[in-house]
Amino acid sequence: MQVVIAGDQVLRVASREVPGAHVVPLGQGLSLMPMTDEVVAAVTDGSDEGDLGFWRLPGGFDTQLAQWSVAGPIAYVEAEYFGGVGEQRAAVWADGALALGPLDEPTKKRFSRAVSPISQALGRLGVRRSPGEDEFEAVGLGRHRSNEDWISSACH
Repeated sequence: MQVVIAGDQVLRVASREVPGAHVVPLGQGLSLMPMTDEVVAAVTDGSDEGDLGFWRLPGGFDTQLAQWSVAGPIAYVEAEYFGGVGEQRAAVWADGALALGPLDEPTKKRFSRAVSPISQALGRLGVRRSPGEDEFEAVGLGRHRSNEDWISSACH
């Protein structure tokens, strides 16, 4: 899964300039935009992928994310899982600059369990969690595992 997550209005306005973009509502006022091949082709500037440590962040897209973040914080997240084992990466831009990350491994919160990179990014976007769940679960990111599944859910 490779997606951009932001407040619904921020993402809907930003995605208007991206051919093939799909905006899918999550919980707590957030939406996501799956990074399909068409979206990646539309947002890359042809430069090499940046040195932020992501697997598929299109070249130059970090600059676009920074520009979009002037309207509200915006996260780029990647998750790859196979057989229950996997990795996550996440970063958040706010006020036109990188504000969090990139994160690629869980960090321990004082006196509690490790918090995943995606949950940390969602927390920076204002997600509130209930006891016994993390931010990932709180907004419903666990509903689908692939970009294709997110897009099909938006079409129904």
